[in-house]
Amino acid sequence: MEETNREAVATAVQRVAGMLQRSDQLDKVEQYRRREARKKASVEARLKAAIQSQLDGVRTGLTQLHNALCDVKDIQNSLADVSKDWRQSINTIENLKDVKDAVVQHSQLASAVENLKNIFSVPEIVRETHDLIEQGELLQAHRKLMDLECSRDDLMYEQYRMDSKNVHDMNLIRGYFGQVQGLSEELSKQLWMVLQRAMVTVRRDPTMLVSVVRIIEREEKIDRKMLDRKKQTGFIPPGRPKCWKNRMNEVLEGTVSARIESTQSETRESDKMWLVRLLEITRKYVLDDLTVVKNLMVQCFPPHYNTFQVFFDLYHKSVSARVQELAAEDLEANEIVSLLTWVLNTYKSVDMMGHPDLQPECDVKQLEPLLPQHVVDDLLGKYLKTFTSNITGWLRKALETDKKDWQKETEPEADQDGYYQTTLPAIAFQMFEQNLQVAAQINETFKEQVLRVCLKQMNSFLVRYREEAINYKEEHLKDRQLPQCYVQYMIAIINNCQTFKESINSLKRKYSQSTEPTQNDAAIDKLLNEVAREGCQFLLDEVFLDLEHHLNALLTRKWLTGSHAVDTICVTVEDYFNDFAKIKKPYNQEMTSKAHRRVVVEYLKAIMQKRISFKNADERKEGADRMMKEAEQFKFLFRKLSAGEDTDRLCDAIAAIAEVFKLTDPALLYLEVSTLVSKYPDIREEHIVALLAVRGDASRDMRQMIIETLNQNKPSTSSVSQPVFRDITVPSNTMTAMTSMTVPKLLK
Repeated sequence: MEETNREAVATAVQRVAGMLQRSDQLDKVEQYRRREARKKASVEARLKAAIQSQLDGVRTGLTQLHNALCDVKDIQNSLADVSKDWRQSINTIENLKDVKDAVVQHSQLASAVENLKNIFSVPEIVRETHDLIEQGELLQAHRKLMDLECSRDDLMYEQYRMDSKNVHDMNLIRGYFGQVQGLSEELSKQLWMVLQRAMVTVRRDPTMLVSVVRIIEREEKIDRKMLDRKKQTGFIPPGRPKCWKNRMNEVLEGTVSARIESTQSETRESDKMWLVRLLEITRKYVLDDLTVVKNLMVQCFPPHYNTFQVFFDLYHKSVSARVQELAAEDLEANEIVSLLTWVLNTYKSVDMMGHPDLQPECDVKQLEPLLPQHVVDDLLGKYLKTFTSNITGWLRKALETDKKDWQKETEPEADQDGYYQTTLPAIAFQMFEQNLQVAAQINETFKEQVLRVCLKQMNSFLVRYREEAINYKEEHLKDRQLPQCYVQYMIAIINNCQTFKESINSLKRKYSQSTEPTQNDAAIDKLLNEVAREGCQFLLDEVFLDLEHHLNALLTRKWLTGSHAVDTICVTVEDYFNDFAKIKKPYNQEMTSKAHRRVVVEYLKAIMQKRISFKNADERKEGADRMMKEAEQFKFLFRKLSAGEDTDRLCDAIAAIAEVFKLTDPALLYLEVSTLVSKYPDIREEHIVALLAVRGDASRDMRQMIIETLNQNKPSTSSVSQPVFRDITVPSNTMTAMTSMTVPKLLK
């Protein structure tokens, strides 16, 4: 206490010191004193009020405790009185056992009296109920059935209460009402029949369907009541619970399943389009039935049945089961596509489950897939395997048919631009197009897979196509009179390569999202170019087989004295190229270039073969003039064939050699040869030697000097864009004739 006082004094001193820090604050001492007095009085008043409140609470609590003690004593006394009375009444309760039995018996008799009318009229009610069921008055029949069951159940319940072990009496009651269970089963059969025909019934007589639903609802209510009583008493009437609502769901499920299964009316043996028809009938049935459910049937069921969703799920489940059965069958390729297209696209489209008439109740996004993904993958794999085998067979048959056309005595057909062609590309790519269109109906990924298969098979097919074209040429060479239209059909083969290219590019643009070229694309392009170029080469070989005799006549004595070999060559080439004009670009341009080069090369070979050696200047002049004239003939011919393109360089090689032959002053021969070499850097030493041999007046020393000088000043051949002499070889006999001279290094 003293410590508290000291703390209070210290606090007061500190507070006063804080208020009197300046001299002018001494004038306010009285004011400070009054303020502190008021605070003290306020604190004391609040303290007194708090203490008084606590004292009042303690007083009230003591009063309540006193009252509670009195009440406990009163209750204790009352319990003692009750215990005393209970001990005194034990004997009295035992004496009232007979009264208890009488009460139970009275209750049973009261129940019997209450049901007496029904008990005596059971046979009559049974007959009436049976008649009502047969007449289709299901609601009235059910009402009477409920009365019968109520009478039976009440009697059996009272018997159970009185003596649950008395089986004899229970069986007696059950036997008396034995026909009731039969009526219940008979009524249920009628209910299930109505539900099985629900789609028809709801259109013709919706009240019948409503009656069925009301009966089932009544029975569900009675089931719940009986089950509750069983929990309390342990008694459950015979036949309960009936669970008719569950049975109704089973019937509806079976009805929907039977409806889906009934869609197949055809088999593969009777109709190749059996699956398409089946799927279309299924689509129509499901859409029509769900539309009826939405517009009519939902009005016949209570809202909590969620009728549309129930039927929606049942149809989805049944369709899924049916589709899985179909997927497990040994389907053909076109049937697999039809099934997958229907499953993956049609089913959820606006033509079926996504139809506007089913919205907004139908949410296709919540539907589970009709087929598991592994089944879909298996079907796609099976289709690709079958398709690969089929496409190989189709292409083989198409090629065999095309080969037969090659033997025809009539020319092949021409397209709108006049180019020869056969039906092979159209047939092949029509097959590809049809299968890709079908694959596109499934999904983009599968379409890409089918396109890859098509291109892979095209690659293999082109290998066979190339082999058959080579065989066609070889068979023709055995007898060049057969087939009569060999040239025209070889042109068609070449044109087909360009058509194949265009068709492949068209397919890729139309069916592939990827623009990057693949290794397979490069292989196909390479094969097509090889087939086309080999075909062009075969045609050129055919031309030069006809020209062989005339080419052999060039640069001979006969040629010098007067020959029409070049005239014949030009006429023959032009005649062939009238047919070659029906070769598509760019192959026709390549043909012209190759023919031009080959004619010139053959002419140059004739020079290098030293078929003639000029004896004097007159012969050299005459030969040179003829060579220049013939070079101009070739220029004119190939300008005409190449539509005005520059063709002079090759033919100028003949004119340049003619200038070497025409030179009259041997002293200038080196300059002329140098000019020739500068124009055509690919010319080699043996070519110069052969030219000098044909000229016939070059001495051994001159030849050696020309060769050595040219070797010292040989031009570079790296920049030659169009070599002329590179592929021309000089026969060994020509070189043998020059063995007496020392041969320096080759001009390269």
